[in-house]
Amino acid sequence: MASHLQLAPSPTSRTTTAAPAALPIRVVLADGHALMRSSLRQLLEHEQDVEVIAEADDLESVLRHVRDYRPQVLVLDLTLSGGSGSEAIGELRDRAPATEIVVLTMEDNPVFVQRAFIAGALGFVLKDLADSELPQAIRAAARGEEYISPRVATRLDALHRTLTEDKLTPREVEVLRLIALGYTSVEIARKLQLSSRTVETHRAHIFTKLACSTRAGLVRYALRRGLLRI
Repeated sequence: MASHLQLAPSPTSRTTTAAPAALPIRVVLADGHALMRSSLRQLLEHEQDVEVIAEADDLESVLRHVRDYRPQVLVLDLTLSGGSGSEAIGELRDRAPATEIVVLTMEDNPVFVQRAFIAGALGFVLKDLADSELPQAIRAAARGEEYISPRVATRLDALHRTLTEDKLTPREVEVLRLIALGYTSVEIARKLQLSSRTVETHRAHIFTKLACSTRAGLVRYALRRGLLRI
């Protein structure tokens, strides 16, 4: 009689299918300084889940590389030749909505940071902290999550409290800080690229909103809010 028993395959005869390895995060590096780009590339080459696929040194080449390579993440220095701060971020987001932007800069002014995020950036890393923070920011951006350098985040919290509780605009916060630091209206106008008349209007609004009548009062307010540390 024919046997209907089936022998189980031996362990050595089993075939297993390994899970496919995750593809590395495709990154374009955009910085106007060749030495900085080289340092960033060397840093990221040690990260197994990150691949630098192109470099750019001006806004035109950034736009071209983002269009041609479609990276998941763009690491962007906003001082690039041809760039214009948050406007550059907005243009890149319009042209390549699938590419997330991590801003890499020396600028730690929280008003600058806020504008970058409003324009569409998803990460913000200070250059002197790139070694420890840039890989984290790239991974977060690839997941669609925000990343802000902790040092900047503290200052951004102080700004948000001022904006929400005292109803100052971001520009008024900038003017307030500079007044408290001792700048004249003419110097503030030059620094912020505004007319002196516009600065005087902001100054009047600040004094009114804070119910303050002296510069000394503004200094005390700025110190209490932590604005002189931002």
